[in-house]
Amino acid sequence: MTVTASDLLRETTTRLERLAADADAGAHDTAVAYLVEALDAGGVLQAFGTGHSQAFAMEVAGRAGGLIPTNRISLTDLVLFGDRETSELTATLEREPWLVDELMATVPVGEHDVFLIASNSGVNGSIVGTALWAKERGHRVIAVTSLEHTARVEPKHPSGKRLSEIADVVIDNLAPYGDTTLDINDDVRVGAVSSMTAAFIAQSLTLGVARAIAARGEVPPVYISANIPGGDEHNSALEALYQGRIRRGS
Repeated sequence: MTVTASDLLRETTTRLERLAADADAGAHDTAVAYLVEALDAGGVLQAFGTGHSQAFAMEVAGRAGGLIPTNRISLTDLVLFGDRETSELTATLEREPWLVDELMATVPVGEHDVFLIASNSGVNGSIVGTALWAKERGHRVIAVTSLEHTARVEPKHPSGKRLSEIADVVIDNLAPYGDTTLDINDDVRVGAVSSMTAAFIAQSLTLGVARAIAARGEVPPVYISANIPGGDEHNSALEALYQGRIRRGS
């Protein structure tokens, strides 16, 4: 049997439709309420993901149509704002729990900030460690992870915990074990979907927050494209309200 782009489309859209139906039914309401509460208190939404889950954090922070009081945490912060060398940014660094305090020392975190953490596996040391770091300091944590995958793999953090076991709210990205959805043959599977479903979740949460704020008669603090007239001016004026709290360009 030959798999096609249409097969990948089906695997993706059926999951997106489930996520949309769940959101419309209120499955994301608690997460949205926590995010709105944080913004009302002057907090920032701290987004973190490693590996391909960095794409989720990029959907949350610093993009057109996104909320301005957002900050993206990245392992590259260890180099850009810490003392690490570029050569130390290896593919396996995300598995290490010991770097969390060092990483978070480079991040501007406020009292009322909420953490949005994405990890398909939900077990890597840096991910679990960051979630624990946030919880220990009284921050709420919203997790985006594959519940099917995380249940079948062993945690890599000394606590023995998974991201899903730490977070206040867990949103299932609906990715299967191993992420891939299509068989090429007995040995090869392709069609990973977690990046697409996580991006949809990020945008769904953004929509929910913006809608909740607008419903109160207020203007949501949302970016407009820098590539349309007045975009830079609009964005810069709102970014200035969070000077020193949010970083862009890393």
